[in-house]
Amino acid sequence: MPTYDYRCDACGHKFEEFQSFSEEPLKKCPACGKKKLVRLFGTGAGVIFKGSGFYETDYRSESYKAAAKADQEAAKPAATAESNGTAAKTDTPATPAAEKSGGGGAKKPKSRT
Repeated sequence: MPTYDYRCDACGHKFEEFQSFSEEPLKKCPACGKKKLVRLFGTGAGVIFKGSGFYETDYRSESYKAAAKADQEAAKPAATAESNGTAAKTDTPATPAAEKSGGGGAKKPKSRT
């Protein structure tokens, strides 16, 4: 909700009023009681963020935070296994049908030992 500046044309009284956007402007001066109140145009206010930061996740629900934490915990063992080199290899061996028919691919030379 914004703060509006008002000035009375009758007595010159100036003040600020905290009002909703949907509220009608004030008309009666609180100092003299005359209906000569005018809402002034202000320059506006800049937005000032103080602190270490404001993030989208700062205001999430508790259920969302719990689900996100569970997802992170589930992802940790897989990431650890991959970094240690113990993850299963994904190389696919040649199919027997392709080897028998010649398959058009290059054959591996037999090692001589």
